[in-house]
Amino acid sequence: MIYKAHGGDWHGYSVEYGRPPIDFSANVNPLGAPEGVKRALRESAERAHLYPDPLCRELRRSIAAHLSVSAEQIECGAGAADLIWRLGLAVKPKSAAVTAPTFSEYAAAMSASGCEVFRHDLPERDGFNVTERLLDGLNSDALFICNPNNPTSLTVEPSLMLKIADYCRERGILLVVDECFNAFLDEPELHSLIRRVDEYPNLLILRAFTKLYGMAGVRLGFCVSSDTDLLSRIAASGQPWAVSGAAQAAGVSALAEREYVAATMAVIREGKSYLTSELEKLGHTVLGCEANYIFFKTKDTQLAEKLLEKGVMLRECSGYEGLGAGYYRIAARTMEDNRQLIERMKN
Repeated sequence: MIYKAHGGDWHGYSVEYGRPPIDFSANVNPLGAPEGVKRALRESAERAHLYPDPLCRELRRSIAAHLSVSAEQIECGAGAADLIWRLGLAVKPKSAAVTAPTFSEYAAAMSASGCEVFRHDLPERDGFNVTERLLDGLNSDALFICNPNNPTSLTVEPSLMLKIADYCRERGILLVVDECFNAFLDEPELHSLIRRVDEYPNLLILRAFTKLYGMAGVRLGFCVSSDTDLLSRIAASGQPWAVSGAAQAAGVSALAEREYVAATMAVIREGKSYLTSELEKLGHTVLGCEANYIFFKTKDTQLAEKLLEKGVMLRECSGYEGLGAGYYRIAARTMEDNRQLIERMKN
């Protein structure tokens, strides 16, 4: 049985089909983890008998230097999802607003903490874009925005993002902005609020090492906020050793990678251009491709099942709130993989 709540269940596919798939369902760096990260993971085995640093001191200093923020404004976790769930326990908001479609863990984590979740639909007639309509009557305790959004691969227009931040600050609404795919954008700083955390004490930004550095199996993420009391409560809402020593070492090493990131972006840009063109030639409708994945619509509602038989995994999106059958997300991979996907779609 393949786990379909999220993409990336290569293990379930391998068990069911007896071979590994070409996995377009997980929007992770197709180059795999950089050599420096692999080396750091191997070397960390020599310290496996030691407890990891519960405060992630070196890692937080490295992140702070990388982003030009204070180490006190950072809290680390076992992936962004871990921090989302901790946030629910730390804040226990009575109400939270999420967009639809978007990453399902926001609503799941808030609901589990006893919070009432309100969904703001992003209709196809608006191109699945966030508009000022989001602010109409918004009075929840928290608001979650994924920027760029998952699965639509679309960003919020920067001036609107600031207007949303101002609105939430004025009303004391906790604004949680998930920027886990920000690094894949052509102009990442234009679409990030990290440099503005001091202006918005109600702002919490989520980031992860998962996607850009090919570290999905390592589980490492962090959040940034000027509200250090909130960060302390988030830290206290999880176990003290949530981030392994191996993950901390890998994170420090990953932040030193420069050529790897540049090579990644070259592969992603070429892959997105090729896949977008070929999908449209095949009659599919591309709806978004700003991040490292492409969101598209097709009349073939059985496309994912057909491609499973051909050794390819797509992210079938009917499970997202606000979407139905016929919507899919694919990650840009190496050109060899991309060409295989298109050939198998043609067949």
